[in-house]
Amino acid sequence: MKKLLPTHYFLLTITLPQGLRGIVRSHQQQSYSALFSCTNKALKKLAQDTRFVGSDQIGYLAALHTWGGMLQYHPHLHIVIPGGALSDHNDQWLSSRQDLFVHTKPLAIIFKAKFKDTMKKAGLLDKIDPSVWKQQWVIDSQAVGQGQNSLRYLSRYVFRVAITNNRIKSFENGVIKFLYKNREKKKWKIMALSAMEFIRRFLQHVLPKGFMKIRHYGFLNPNSALPIEKIRELISFIHDIVALFTQIREPAAIPGIKCSHCGHDLKFVFFAKPEARSRPG
Repeated sequence: MKKLLPTHYFLLTITLPQGLRGIVRSHQQQSYSALFSCTNKALKKLAQDTRFVGSDQIGYLAALHTWGGMLQYHPHLHIVIPGGALSDHNDQWLSSRQDLFVHTKPLAIIFKAKFKDTMKKAGLLDKIDPSVWKQQWVIDSQAVGQGQNSLRYLSRYVFRVAITNNRIKSFENGVIKFLYKNREKKKWKIMALSAMEFIRRFLQHVLPKGFMKIRHYGFLNPNSALPIEKIRELISFIHDIVALFTQIREPAAIPGIKCSHCGHDLKFVFFAKPEARSRPG
């Protein structure tokens, strides 16, 4: 919560397709690392498009999950990302739309291409069914308003294991019964598994030793040269100017903002339609 910014947020979920899960489970270190790195590259590539944000200087939190409600293997990445980015010189906040960070279809295409390339470099491409690359990969994106809600959602899972004790209802005659939630009907049901099958499903979610399942990227990385306080100032400055403009009904001086050439107060005259932002060549 200490790194929350005064702007709108998005929750993205990137799920690996079913056809990849066998190879990913057998090569977790390489595959999970690729999931993180390819997601970062794809997000940065699309965010720099002026139709979306106009800069690749983004920052976000990513958390790896590998399970579904029935303990099935379901590797996916949750991303909590502020709706904007820093300019190239870190002196301006560039905001995304309130309802859209980037389009998910091109993001999925870019991510798939980068993941395929990474699997090839790792020597794993020949072990993957070629039909996987012909499928349409799905990425979900939701506008969640302020970031508190999405962080609270993630906090329920981040420090937990694949199943909590309160979901296990009984263990009798070598059979374990536990609760799981039917997502379609939104009801809790009971699943019964043999002890060996239960253990098998549980152990496939144990991460490689030392693997970091929660990572911070860009300006939210602890090693970022730009303090989070400075980013808050840049965002607040933009919000203050917008609020001031909406209150002005006729040409008037804007207190505290002066022309860099003549030194006089700037005057608001009218709103002009913004041009597409372009990056220096």
